[in-house]
Amino acid sequence: MYVMTTATAPLPASSPAPVWARRAAHAIAWCAVPSGLWRIAMASGVHVGYSDQVLRDVFDIPGWGIAYVVGLSVLTELAALFPLLLVSDRWRPLHPRVLAPLAWAASGVLVLVALWQLVVAFTVESQTYLSSGTAQTVWGFTFAPLFAIPVLMTAVTWSYAKRHRARGQA
Repeated sequence: MYVMTTATAPLPASSPAPVWARRAAHAIAWCAVPSGLWRIAMASGVHVGYSDQVLRDVFDIPGWGIAYVVGLSVLTELAALFPLLLVSDRWRPLHPRVLAPLAWAASGVLVLVALWQLVVAFTVESQTYLSSGTAQTVWGFTFAPLFAIPVLMTAVTWSYAKRHRARGQA
């Protein structure tokens, strides 16, 4: 005999995510692409502004650094796909009571990481590795979209929390 409890009861339908939240979630995934392609180009031996000596000594390329740089690109893109869970109407791997706090925590971590990256990007040491102004400009354009992610993630998380809070009160 099957007894339905609150733990096994299906979740009531929530309102669909607004169009702006869906677009923001998709934009997050796209924001991670340029830097990932830049890293993969670096791992593939394409000149991205670092000398061969810097690639060997600092990034261990060729060597284990290739796995690190490609792995970092893959992990970054996978993490950038997380917000799509917050706007999905079809697939809910976690209960909103679990997913909402996880999303808020991710938003907070992203804000802290973005602030830290600004500090790193503007230190003298990080700028001296790149060989020219052109390389620094290309690097800036490929990594700049990452700074939009914390704002977009916070907006998507707010939308998700608002929709599921309203569902809980109804």
